[in-house]
Amino acid sequence: MTNSWRFSALMDRHRALGSNLEDWSGMGTAWSYSKGDPNAEYMAIRTKAGLMDVSGLKKVHITGHAASHVIDRATTRDPEKIAPGKSLYACMLNDAGKFIDDCIIYRMGPNSYTVVHGSGQGHEQLTMAATGRDVSIRFDDNLHDLSLQGPLAVDYLEKHIPGVRALPYMGHMPAMLFGKPITLSRTGYTGERGYEIFCRGQDAGEIWDRILEEGASMGIIPCRFTTLDMLRAESYLLFFPFDNSEMYPFENEGPGDTLWELGLDWTVTKGKTGFRGAEEHYRLQGKERFKISGLKFEGKKVPGNAPIYKDGKKIGVVTQPMYSPLNDWVVAIARLDVDCANNGTEVEVRCGTHGPLKAVSAPLPFYDVEKKRRTAKD
Repeated sequence: MTNSWRFSALMDRHRALGSNLEDWSGMGTAWSYSKGDPNAEYMAIRTKAGLMDVSGLKKVHITGHAASHVIDRATTRDPEKIAPGKSLYACMLNDAGKFIDDCIIYRMGPNSYTVVHGSGQGHEQLTMAATGRDVSIRFDDNLHDLSLQGPLAVDYLEKHIPGVRALPYMGHMPAMLFGKPITLSRTGYTGERGYEIFCRGQDAGEIWDRILEEGASMGIIPCRFTTLDMLRAESYLLFFPFDNSEMYPFENEGPGDTLWELGLDWTVTKGKTGFRGAEEHYRLQGKERFKISGLKFEGKKVPGNAPIYKDGKKIGVVTQPMYSPLNDWVVAIARLDVDCANNGTEVEVRCGTHGPLKAVSAPLPFYDVEKKRRTAKD
């Protein structure tokens, strides 16, 4: 943990499960456990429920008269279209119109938002947008985030929280859980119906322990961070910087991808201008250098982050592969040349471990294409 400067209150629980607490976004994070099985964790979240500590996400409170102006300038969304108790997924761009972070914007009240973002420049972007404005920006590492994901998550939570079943997708509400104050959000990073429990650090251990103890009979188990990679690959959930040009740079170009290339242009509120990078964002439409695409493989061999070829020419790279024990397929997120992406193009992935593997480009997501599971209303 040589790079870590942030610490989860659950670090001893993770160590007990065999984690070395590898760094992510400055926090020692349970990327892996020596105990348990990631395939079993994947199956738990897809068919029952699993509990993850995602407190490494950065939480930033923005309050004051100019709070909406800060969100408006820093992100691709119109904050005035977010009602209190609702949230929206958004992106952040630099002056060149290139992606630098994504986030979820939670509106807590008329002049109060919480922005939860990953390992990109979200905090810096918000702070810059707040300069000279009547607003308070507060980074909150005491606020922990426990993610309970899977179809049985709601069945477990409704035993303790009245009204949870009626909470809509991307909605959030204050609640008490085991006598502790929380904010419950119907969000997550798995493609399943799931919930994030935002709680105080001093309460995180008790909440973690009780969910796992009481939920064991329902099949609820603790899940490592890398299990998310299996889930997100099927569900078209990108992970900065691991799907981005920061990891796979262009020759003679600096890092940065456009929303058009990443397939995230839908995160821009229709007709919105004035956000950082807006002019370049719109100018770059139709100038894509690549496209995010799905790949579906023949056979059951899972490649690494391997180059992709067609007719002897390199046309892209695999960024996140996975084998699904539930669906019995090998699929991947990839960066492909525009004319080969998402359209059934036959390609060859040259894997250093398994040799050449045949695959075909296909649209994402592979799993729950109509997103009915995460948005279910029953």
